[in-house]
Amino acid sequence: MKRKFSDRANWRRILRRSYTCLTMDGDEFRGLVTLYRIHELREPLWKEYNGRRLCLADRGYLWMQHFPKGEHFVVTTMFDDKNRVVQWYIDICKTQGLTDQQVPWFDDLYLDVVVLPSGEVFLLDEDELEDAVRHGTVTNKDAALARKTAGRLLSAIKSGRFRYFTLSLKHRKTLVVQNGEVSES
Repeated sequence: MKRKFSDRANWRRILRRSYTCLTMDGDEFRGLVTLYRIHELREPLWKEYNGRRLCLADRGYLWMQHFPKGEHFVVTTMFDDKNRVVQWYIDICKTQGLTDQQVPWFDDLYLDVVVLPSGEVFLLDEDELEDAVRHGTVTNKDAALARKTAGRLLSAIKSGRFRYFTLSLKHRKTLVVQNGEVSES
């Protein structure tokens, strides 16, 4: 299992970025929200889905992560330099936590759900989860948790009950304005 950190401190592609983490405790959302803005990078990050190439990281892009309290997933909304959603990337995880420096992290369970603004939905890395079980990196119990969580998310997305689509748009508007441009590092 791989621990992933929201500040992406070791992401060598990025030369200059700004980052902040906010705690939210409202009726709509309880948990942590991070804002990661890319100011300079070595080269853009591209991904292909169904033969269509999408730029996921470039100058001016904002990655917003929602760490919902008590859940087994983390939602990353990737916005381009014109504040349009590029994709929602949902990592299935075993646990979430905070470092001593107040940086959110999660223990990745390999399965991911990607949703494009077009409505296309992809379940990714089932093979990686199976390999991790075979190699003893992930227990059968944790793999079952990952599959159950992914199934619940896919069902919520399909039925229109996945609230993070609208929450991410709302939070980008309010948090980026409230926070101004997040401090550079």
